[in-house]
Amino acid sequence: MHPLSVYIHWPFCKSKCPYCDFNSHVRNDVDSERWQKALLHELAYYAAKLPDRQVVSIFFGGGTPSLMPATTVSALIEQVNSLWAVSEDIEITLEANPTSIEAKKFRDFRKSGVNRVSIGVQSFEPEDLKFLGREHNVQEAMGALLMAADIFPRMSFDLIYARPNQTLAAWEAELTQALTYAKDHLSLYQLTIEENTAFHHTYHNGGFTLPEEGLAADMYMLTQDIMEANGLPAYEISNHAWAGQESRHNLAYWKSQDYIGIGAGAHGRYNQESGRISTENIKSPERWLEKVEQSDNGLTAETAISEKESLEEAVMMGLRLSSGIHYDEWQKQMGADLRKAIPETAIDKLREQTLIEADENHIKATRKGRLLLNRVTGELLS
Repeated sequence: MHPLSVYIHWPFCKSKCPYCDFNSHVRNDVDSERWQKALLHELAYYAAKLPDRQVVSIFFGGGTPSLMPATTVSALIEQVNSLWAVSEDIEITLEANPTSIEAKKFRDFRKSGVNRVSIGVQSFEPEDLKFLGREHNVQEAMGALLMAADIFPRMSFDLIYARPNQTLAAWEAELTQALTYAKDHLSLYQLTIEENTAFHHTYHNGGFTLPEEGLAADMYMLTQDIMEANGLPAYEISNHAWAGQESRHNLAYWKSQDYIGIGAGAHGRYNQESGRISTENIKSPERWLEKVEQSDNGLTAETAISEKESLEEAVMMGLRLSSGIHYDEWQKQMGADLRKAIPETAIDKLREQTLIEADENHIKATRKGRLLLNRVTGELLS
């Protein structure tokens, strides 16, 4: 049976973080029962389309999934179990904020079947938490991390670096502090300014500055050194884990494996006999809800992906991984030869610049290459 990953999107937040460009919305009143019913309906829709699959991971993302009632999380997990075969070691992740109110629900989420939690800490500096628009304080973050480590078999948390006025020494100290709370996984993201965010307007109007490019690169390299020294090397540009504790769900994205997207604004990619399919759901929560109630799905687009597009996606996503791309593995999964999409001249040029390593069956970006990944993928796909 082909493996399948399930992404379930809860689009609601208490407030919108100024750096966030995800499909998240602030609503004062959410009819949880109505939303639960709609999400269950959309799961059933995909089970009818993809019946002969084994679900290997479920990921509750957002928005803020920890605002969901634990009963809704339980009902959705039970629905997946009833609709598909499920792997014995299924990974079930829920994203959570570390506010005291949400942390109190951790035990209920665990009882619902969640076995991995991903916590949005973002910083251990009080002023930076305010700058990032986070609702928790440092003490709440620390308490939530300790609680999560005690309750869940697996745990990850996020930090953002290259913040305004942050020095290399300050980031080193903060990362060292983070390692005292780390269990098996850490996600460490460089602050970027995305369109359609509050930060985009403020930054381009001179409201704040970011560390210059050289300093940000030094922070990235320092991060790699510290994490490797502590047994959590990068397996993807921004994600670090003990061996065997990588996020299986996110690996499905980076390895071009099959996944479905449930909920407002969710995306999916999966193979059928007719070829590879891309799906995109309506972003507006209210419009998505109405469409699902009328037709059992919230699709706004369902598109056939050409072989060329699949190959390009494989290069862009697969080179994010420190392990890179194994051509035979990808061909077995997708039925196409990735070697044909990558010019030998580009490989030779990037190899000489020590940005990639490559042989007859494998290509990967070096640490330096992952730092310059847009340049690398641009060369390979030109």
